[in-house]
Amino acid sequence: MTAAAGGELQRLSALIVQQREELDRLTDEAPARSVVDLARGVLMERLGCSAAEARAQLERVSRESSTSVTELAAQIAGQLMAGAGAGPWAPSAAARVALATVAAELAADGGRVAAAVLEEALAPAGAAAVALWLADPDGGLNLAGEAGFGARQARRWRRIHPDMDNVASQVASGGPEVWWPAGRPESTPAPLIGRWPGGARAVLQFPGPVPGAMEVCWPEPLPEFPEPVRRHLTAIAGVCAQALGTRPGHGELADDHRGSSAFWLLDSLPGSALFARAVRGEYGQVTGFRVCHLSDGFADPAGRCARDLLGRPLLEVYPAAALPGGLFERAVQVMSTGEPQDASGEIISAGIGTSSAAPMIEVRISRLYDGVIVAWRPADEVARLTTLLQQAQRLGRIGGWEENLLTGDVLWTEPTFGLFGQPAGVPIAVTEMHEHVPEDSVPAVERFRDALLKEQRGTAAAFRIIRGDDQSLRHMRAFAEPVTDGAGRLVAIRGAYQDVSADYHTQVAFAATRDRLADTEERAEEERRLALRLQQAITPQAAVPIETPGLDIAARYRPAGEGSLVSGDWYDAVPLPSNQVLLVVGDIAGHGIDAVTGMVALRNCLRGLAITGAGPATLLAWLNSTACHLTDGIIGTAVCGLYDPANREFRCARAGHLPPVLVRNGAASQFCLPTGILLGADPDISYQETTTFLEPGDSIAA
Repeated sequence: MTAAAGGELQRLSALIVQQREELDRLTDEAPARSVVDLARGVLMERLGCSAAEARAQLERVSRESSTSVTELAAQIAGQLMAGAGAGPWAPSAAARVALATVAAELAADGGRVAAAVLEEALAPAGAAAVALWLADPDGGLNLAGEAGFGARQARRWRRIHPDMDNVASQVASGGPEVWWPAGRPESTPAPLIGRWPGGARAVLQFPGPVPGAMEVCWPEPLPEFPEPVRRHLTAIAGVCAQALGTRPGHGELADDHRGSSAFWLLDSLPGSALFARAVRGEYGQVTGFRVCHLSDGFADPAGRCARDLLGRPLLEVYPAAALPGGLFERAVQVMSTGEPQDASGEIISAGIGTSSAAPMIEVRISRLYDGVIVAWRPADEVARLTTLLQQAQRLGRIGGWEENLLTGDVLWTEPTFGLFGQPAGVPIAVTEMHEHVPEDSVPAVERFRDALLKEQRGTAAAFRIIRGDDQSLRHMRAFAEPVTDGAGRLVAIRGAYQDVSADYHTQVAFAATRDRLADTEERAEEERRLALRLQQAITPQAAVPIETPGLDIAARYRPAGEGSLVSGDWYDAVPLPSNQVLLVVGDIAGHGIDAVTGMVALRNCLRGLAITGAGPATLLAWLNSTACHLTDGIIGTAVCGLYDPANREFRCARAGHLPPVLVRNGAASQFCLPTGILLGADPDISYQETTTFLEPGDSIAA
């Protein structure tokens, strides 16, 4: 046998003590086990969970609420320890938190977590809805789950932009909690989720490392938020944070966490990464880690699959982690300080019992939520990643560079020489860049240089360069940052250049196109206004077109729809020397100035022809000849009539227009008129007319 090392002996001793304490606890709990079993049965029946899950939640809520498991079980089961008769089950606030905790732990996604806490813990307090927000690294919020607001509100509020002023964003970023017993104050005009502007509202930040907030709404105002209610809501916020933030990528909430930005980013990183949640002891100390998430394409050094790793303790998966200075010790330090640590590949591959483990480099341990991320890359990926980087630089027309200010060495990547048209091995220092740009770009280059060398701050600039090979001008964008040593002394600068000439030329073309479109729109609008004024000037505007004994005339002129162009529609009612009344309605083909001027020509021409006393058919024939011979391609329709008030005789003819409608004794019918050819189509066409004797009360519409 080999004697155990000091650290290993301490861990074995701690394991023996832990087992002894567990045995003593089971012995002490034997008298109250029946009450606990009854409470587990209530939870299993109400929430559909297993016996182990119900027991685990009872123990955790007992610790968080400083209530013994037996007392909490008695509250849930509706019994008193003294043996009082069981009445209707009315759980206390602690019991409701226990129910909500179990339901949230069993939920499959954020929506079910919200529904669970609303049903079990918030609805009994009168709340109507709850929204659970998770913060993104950019400061925005994502709606991780909601209950009570409805699908339409959920779609509208699925994300809150970082620049949007919202109380949930303020609280999630560390602002004061919101307690509005009587709705939103007038001093807070920002929009809110929900349809109860006058109801009570509370917004609480998630406790612990989970970034986010819980927003609870009541349909009616409340007198106040007493301290017990505030403690109750704070406990529920902790339940939601536990369900949403500490079990990513494994089991019940995998879909939610795969959708979160942090784990999406983890899945997109090259190499392999795992997330291990911290397991804490009675006083909050980290006693272990449990593997909860594996990145997409995860490759275990021992070749094991995901089902052999997920849900298992980190020390069991990688035994070498227990060694002094090993993975476990470093992970605890990261949890304590928040500072990431780097280590060699041996910290992962040692002690896994296989010789097939691939060599690794760049093992990195960093904190995320209530756990750590352990990421690494196999050594043979370095060449492939270098190729990917070069390809990305080529596709993005980007070139990297670094300048050592102590030695004067300037290092350019291969694509950078291509951007500047420089021979390989002849880079350009930042202090010499002004010699390779046009005169109008020198000030921008000097500001870029001074920000790096004098002000020692990261900066960006845009300027043109003169390529070294063909002397052509290219538009370049530069990004750079200073590099300092431990004493704060500037030792180097590094950055990247990007050729944005294509984007610049596209923007110039877009700007020219926008200017041309603006000119075209302005001319079209001016033409429309001119045509409208002309149309209004020649169209009768009086409320009553003419006054004739025994005849009432009404006219209404409206466009077919909003924004319609002015057209050649026209009408006229003219009393003639023969005491007859000329009634005409017409339409000239087209819109705009041409249609309006054509309408003016035909309308005035018909007025002059009507003085001759000719009938409607003759007038339309003359008007057709005018359109064919004396105008520039006018095409239109018209219906022309002469009404004699003395004997109520109405003579009518039409040229391609719809026939008028006669309304008599409440019944409508069309005039039987011969079909006439359009005006301006055939100079030799003739028209026919019909005569109708009207009766008192008859109406004609055209």
